[in-house]
Amino acid sequence: MFKNVSSARPRTITATFAAAALLLGAGACAKSEDSGATGGSSAAPAATQVVASAPAGSATCTADQYGAAKLDLKTASVGFSQSEKEANPFRIAETQSIKDEAAKLGITKLKTANAASQFNKQISDVEQMIDSGVQLLVIAPLNSDGWDSVFAKAAAKHVPIITIDRKINAAACKDYLTFIGSDFAEQGKRAADAMAKALGNKGEVAILLGAPGNNVTTLRTSGFKDQIAKVAPDIKITFEQTGNFSREDGQKVAEQLLQSNPNINGIYGENDEMALGAITALKGAGKKAGDVKIVSIDGTKGAVQGIVDGWVSAVIESNPRFGPLAFATATTFFTGGPVGQDVVIQDRAYDESNAKTDIGSAY
Repeated sequence: MFKNVSSARPRTITATFAAAALLLGAGACAKSEDSGATGGSSAAPAATQVVASAPAGSATCTADQYGAAKLDLKTASVGFSQSEKEANPFRIAETQSIKDEAAKLGITKLKTANAASQFNKQISDVEQMIDSGVQLLVIAPLNSDGWDSVFAKAAAKHVPIITIDRKINAAACKDYLTFIGSDFAEQGKRAADAMAKALGNKGEVAILLGAPGNNVTTLRTSGFKDQIAKVAPDIKITFEQTGNFSREDGQKVAEQLLQSNPNINGIYGENDEMALGAITALKGAGKKAGDVKIVSIDGTKGAVQGIVDGWVSAVIESNPRFGPLAFATATTFFTGGPVGQDVVIQDRAYDESNAKTDIGSAY
């Protein structure tokens, strides 16, 4: 079942959506992508303002095109479906960002549900929300396929769907309104560049694959492999196994890896949780910081601290603070303006040059 979330008193929205630059951030203190921020154990972490934009010349969508009625978002009933338990920093920050922004905007009818990594439950959760009368859905999809029944139900009631962080394999401005998230193939390419630099363009690398069945895993893998082949052909990928985006599974897979290939040179974790699990496995195998180069994706505090401590070479950010951008998009849409059908976040990166100073921007 889903639950209602009461909001704080209304505040006026400060972000506007356009096909050009947008800001995605959280918290009272924000910083530009290129500026520094000092982290401290007693200070509130500074959020990272991230530029996002629809690709040049990309298609847009309006309420008239979508067949949705214009409405005041503050009085609307909004549903948010989270795919996984708020047990890792990405999901915690993502859900909190949605709740915080709804509160800032005075949205009092926010219904939330958590699928706990059960796809059938997520479909049921969303269908129940539609039946209950929600007028907007924000969905963090567990899988990229299998949403046909949701689309049919939402279309019958003209409920727009904003997808975040994982893309659904369907038609924008028809089955769903827009996707807001990172360029996952580009993340993989940037991780490959960082790995090539860390290894001096040679060595053996293992990939801890994310969960199957979604485009994040597919694109982070293909982007990494394609870029390694291009920039460092002497780096060989000798091991691949699914760690399900889980720290526990990442540790288990890394332990198996170290038993079969104790001399592995690098580990690419397709998220930070698996990379942190790999560090535990490396410590258990008697490895020292830096013996195996680790590159991962997300931007959690634990992984950035891993850079400071010497265990991680680089972390490519995947910002989860979708609340401001999702609701700015919805505001523009419901007031008749055009919104991009594919909005890409420009993520930052951490390495030894900025990890210590910028850890306050991690989540």
